[in-house]
Formats: sequence, structure tokens, C-alpha cells
Amino acid sequence: MARIAGINIPNNKKVVVGLTYIYGIGPFISKNVLEKAGVDPDKRVANLTDSEVLRLREVIDSDCVIEGSLRREVSQNIKRLNDLGCYRGLRHRKGLPVRGQRTHTNARTRKGKAVAIAGKKKATK
Repeated sequence: MARIAGINIPNNKKVVVGLTYIYGIGPFISKNVLEKAGVDPDKRVANLTDSEVLRLREVIDSDCVIEGSLRREVSQNIKRLNDLGCYRGLRHRKGLPVRGQRTHTNARTRKGKAVAIAGKKKATK
């Protein structure tokens, strides 16, 4: 099992997919990293040589913001918005959608489980 950036990459996956298990690396960045490192994207993680894993580590360390530093950067950005008291910061603070989505219906991911309103009767004919 290859270990890159503190993450165990699954052996049975292709390298291009396996790299996406690292927080901050998606399919596009994964392809770019493999191209720079000179590794075949169709190769399985189990078939990587030590030198290829080392090249991948070096390219990722030099070019990508990943894992802890990326999480820290994102949380600092959200904290900055909260401290400014801007609209986006207020939405983050209240746990509501930040990018203009409707909240009358939907938005359950941000708002959490729906809470029943006490005393509300169903409409009858």
C-alpha cells in the first residue's frame, strides 16, 4: 500500500483514481501530477515502483496544497468572513447556504434534519 501525504492509497485502484483519496486532489490535479511525475495513469497503485512513488510525493509536495494545510486555509477563510461580519460570514455562522440557494424548501444538508412545528394541523377538506 503506497503512502503519500500521510494517506494510504488503496492498492487495487488505478493511480489516477487513488490519488484522489488525498484531500485537495481531484481528477484534474491527479492527471497533472501524474504527467509531471512521468507515471502512467493506467497503472495500478500496487504496481508502482519505489522511485515512482517518490517522484509522486515530490511533485505533490512542491505543487499542491493538500490535507492539513488546505483544511487550515479553508477554515481561516471562513473565520475571516465571520470576523468581518459580511453576508457570507453571517450565513456561515447561522449554518445556512452561503451561495444564494433557496431555503424555503431544500437546504437540508446545511440546516440539518427538519424539525416539526408544534400545533400545526394538516389541511382538511
